[in-house]
Amino acid sequence: MTKQWKPLTDPQGAAILPFFNLKRKRKYELPHRRTGLIVDIILWLLHTGCQWRNLSPDWPHWQLVYYYFDQWKGDGTFEQINAMLNQMDRQRARREACPFVLYIDSQNIKLHPLIWQDRGFDRHKCINGRKRPLIVDTQGRIWLVGVHAAQQDDGPAAMASVGDLLWRIGERLEKVYGDQVTMAFLLGHYPNGVSILSGPHVPKRLRVLFL
Repeated sequence: MTKQWKPLTDPQGAAILPFFNLKRKRKYELPHRRTGLIVDIILWLLHTGCQWRNLSPDWPHWQLVYYYFDQWKGDGTFEQINAMLNQMDRQRARREACPFVLYIDSQNIKLHPLIWQDRGFDRHKCINGRKRPLIVDTQGRIWLVGVHAAQQDDGPAAMASVGDLLWRIGERLEKVYGDQVTMAFLLGHYPNGVSILSGPHVPKRLRVLFL
């Protein structure tokens, strides 16, 4: 059962405060002492699936809310917050901040008939919509989510997702588990299981393994 939406508490707002630029004056408050109104509206919209233009007239204009949403999405603010919260939750569970093992899989999602962006037809599952690859750790924390048209194969999307994640997690990641389709693509390009990317933050041994 889906839980009822609730605004962020003061401690929750304080936890994400460092990720927002609060120096510039704004008409509507952002996280500071109390929960930011703009952030609460974005979370409410995410929870309910409401259309942007149907936001309550008691709230700021939808274009203003979307402006901040687009800014924070584009500059990686949401991804930074997600990674920080995952690390804090892992440390609270007496684990290392960054995971050693990750799992990758994808979900097919039907779309509203009026949505056209990133839309396609998956002939295997007969789904007209999008595909959403997810990367989670052993306790189910979501580290990365991608979105693309449903007809795109899992393999190329998995390779891009794992590559993006390597720069955020660091050198501790050594194993990525997935289904046969995804791993066959990765192993076909990297048969020796070597690191998918090169650089100082990429582990020397990144193994892709079948479930």
